[in-house]
Amino acid sequence: MQIQRRTLLRAGIGGTIAGALAVTEAAPALAGGHRPTVFVAGDSTAATYAVADHPRAGWGQALHVFLRHHVRVVNEALSGASSKSFADLGRLDRILAAIRPGDVLLVSFGHNDEKTTDPARGTLPWTTFQEYLRLYLDGARAARARPVLVTPVERRRFTADGTPYLSHGEYPDSMRALAAETRTPLIDLTALSFERWGTLGPEATKDEFLWLDAGESANYPDGVQDNTHFQAHGAIETARLVVANGRAIPGRDERALRRTEISDEVLTWPATRPAES
Repeated sequence: MQIQRRTLLRAGIGGTIAGALAVTEAAPALAGGHRPTVFVAGDSTAATYAVADHPRAGWGQALHVFLRHHVRVVNEALSGASSKSFADLGRLDRILAAIRPGDVLLVSFGHNDEKTTDPARGTLPWTTFQEYLRLYLDGARAARARPVLVTPVERRRFTADGTPYLSHGEYPDSMRALAAETRTPLIDLTALSFERWGTLGPEATKDEFLWLDAGESANYPDGVQDNTHFQAHGAIETARLVVANGRAIPGRDERALRRTEISDEVLTWPATRPAES
């Protein structure tokens, strides 16, 4: 399957983009009127969640915690998105219309690409997955921005004896190979998160994933046991892994990265999911 390169829009919808993307504002613009910006293209594990979803949070929602105030985060990550559906829905074009020279585009997919029986989302790791990912890399580079591939964060998966096991099949290896072939920086979040979950173990990881007892949250009155998505603490710690291992990310706050304890209160939940407008 050959994927036609999309037109990379650069003008004409600026006001719409600014209103539609999930933007973390931090400080006035730098000299010249543009602040270095980190864009996130990804799925529900990175998405920004609303008040009605609290305490569910995505790692893209927490990136700003580890960045200096002059850096802006634009989180376009969309629940349910694959590399294919994200592009087909026009979300990539929205980013490419807004991205500027020197900005960074973090690209993290895999969870929904694995749904190969879904024609709207499924891709195959060594063919269509890489073909779609190339759209992101080529689009960012055409805008003189810097793409970074981020392998999919691992799910919370343990055997009966407490041994963690991998769940993403060949998709991380496919992304690693594409990064090497295209000389694209890679954050191996699959490996980093797998190591973290294994160190924490089955019980402690429940504090990072969306595991809540009945009555613990008004938004989940019956409780929830979600082994894919995070609550605030897990989103923050996963964002730490991304920033700490992303040398291409501008304005990394080394002091924040060294802090062993960061309060969940540093996150905010907007009234609506801004990235889904």
